[in-house]
Order: sequence, then structure tokens, then C-alpha cells
Amino acid sequence: MEFKFEKLVIWQKAMEFGESINKLSRNFPKEEIYNLSSQIRRAVDSIALNISEGSIGQTNPEFKKFIGYSIRSLAEVVTCLHKAKRREYISEEEFRIHYEFAFNLMNMMVAFKDKIK
Repeated sequence: MEFKFEKLVIWQKAMEFGESINKLSRNFPKEEIYNLSSQIRRAVDSIALNISEGSIGQTNPEFKKFIGYSIRSLAEVVTCLHKAKRREYISEEEFRIHYEFAFNLMNMMVAFKDKIK
């Protein structure tokens, strides 16, 4: 038995991305615990949370709206990754890996949103 959203590849990928970003942000400096660390974790968690929330008992226009929220949260994570790289909290390689994952997830989410009637 599973919920409808658990079958969605975008939800599965968002969950995977969330755990990866959470692990990455543990290496940020302690002074960022209430700033960038918290911000990137909340934003990345919002991606999967909005997908699941929008899929339950919502009309298609409402579901589309929640996918839009997820896309905005993903864009926020990308900006946080740029900040982390500029502040030298993550390496160029760590940035590239997470940026590419985000880029691919963004494309999947936009395509999914466009298919919702």
C-alpha cells in the first residue's frame, strides 16, 4: 500500500535531493546554523512536501499550484548552493553535482507541471 505521490518520480527524486542537501549542509560553519544551513534545509524539504500536499484531494489546478511552489523552492535551493560555493563552504565539485541534480529535477518538475490539465 502506498500513497499516490510516492509513485511520482519527481517526489522520489525530491526526497533523494533533500537527504543529499541535508548531509551537505552539515559541513557548513556553525555560525550558519540559523542562516544558510537552515534556509537550504527548509527549502529542499519544501520541494517534496509541496508535491505530496498538492497530490492529496486537490483539484488539478490546485495540484499545479503546489508543483509551482515546489519549483520555487528548488530555485531557492539553487541560490543557496551558489551562496555556499561563494562563501567556500562547498567545493566546486560538490556544487556541480548538486547543481546538475537540481537542473535535471527542475526540468522534470516543469514537464510534469505542464502535463497537468
